[in-house]
Amino acid sequence: MTITISTPTALEVLDVRKSFGETPVLRGVSLKFDEGKTAVILGPSGSGKSTLLRCMNLLEPADSGQIIVGGQDIGLHKSRDAWMTRRDIGMVFQIFQHLTVLDNIMLAPMNVKGFSRRDAEADARRLLEKVRIPEKADAYPRELSGGQQQRVAIARALAMKPRMMLYDEPTSALDPEMIKEVLDVIQQLSSEGMTSIIVTHEMGFARRIADQLVFMDEGQVVYAGIASGFFENAEHPRARQFLNQVLAH
Repeated sequence: MTITISTPTALEVLDVRKSFGETPVLRGVSLKFDEGKTAVILGPSGSGKSTLLRCMNLLEPADSGQIIVGGQDIGLHKSRDAWMTRRDIGMVFQIFQHLTVLDNIMLAPMNVKGFSRRDAEADARRLLEKVRIPEKADAYPRELSGGQQQRVAIARALAMKPRMMLYDEPTSALDPEMIKEVLDVIQQLSSEGMTSIIVTHEMGFARRIADQLVFMDEGQVVYAGIASGFFENAEHPRARQFLNQVLAH
């Protein structure tokens, strides 16, 4: 007798549609993301990857469809409960240039979650250890490399104790050494069981880290499955064309 243990769903999108003016950007996207797993979303520019991520985090309102987190549809609702649930979703943004690294990380836990300054600072220093730059606590962003700034941004998102993390092209505009710094931190968090959804153009990283891989084109899901099924046996012509183009460089 075989017992199948199903993995709980962390986030689900059902028939999500989004247009900007007359231009459809998401054309009925439906996906499930498993708790504790790492999903990577690939696709050409303009395929809807970043818009999907922003709809998941309520930064862009979906025109229709459902975004379900913890059994609750938060997609089209502006209720307090929806916004409380949205706090479980961490997303990496640019850090504030006028604040020190420590103050960047402490700000939201103190203002939103009511942490004392002492507790917020202790947690911020722990997170700087986790992202491997504890010595930069008192530095300002202008004194950091691009890779270090991105790691501070990850620490700031983690300070809100999210159940999952969203990353939108976390290594864009970084040189190869800095890219490795950032991807190593993301991979560490994923290995510790943080649910992660990552939009990236780093093919090697995607192949290495993805428990689930999604390929989008023209606002639709072309492929959703295991990474090896995409990289080694892509059947859809658009997926094969994309791989041939990106892997040729």
